Amino acid sequence: MYLHLGQDTAVRGDEIIGIFDLDNTTVSPHTRAFLRGREQAGQVVAITDDLPKSFVLCGKGEYRVYLSQVSAATLKKRNR
Repeated sequence: MYLHLGQDTAVRGDEIIGIFDLDNTTVSPHTRAFLRGREQAGQVVAITDDLPKSFVLCGKGEYRVYLSQVSAATLKKRNR
């Protein structure tokens, strides 16, 4: 099964490690450091130019972080 993240982007459900709300998780310095490291490694994909509401961590082999304008709650409902 695939999860539609917004725009023209979908990921395989078995590759999803986690779906996170940006407002709640970026309070932690550990999460900010993680996202900064993934960005420096070129592993962050911005799906939209709008302000992202969530990020989805995917990986099988190489990790990829998708920044989505769709809320984490909506993505979790879609992923059932």
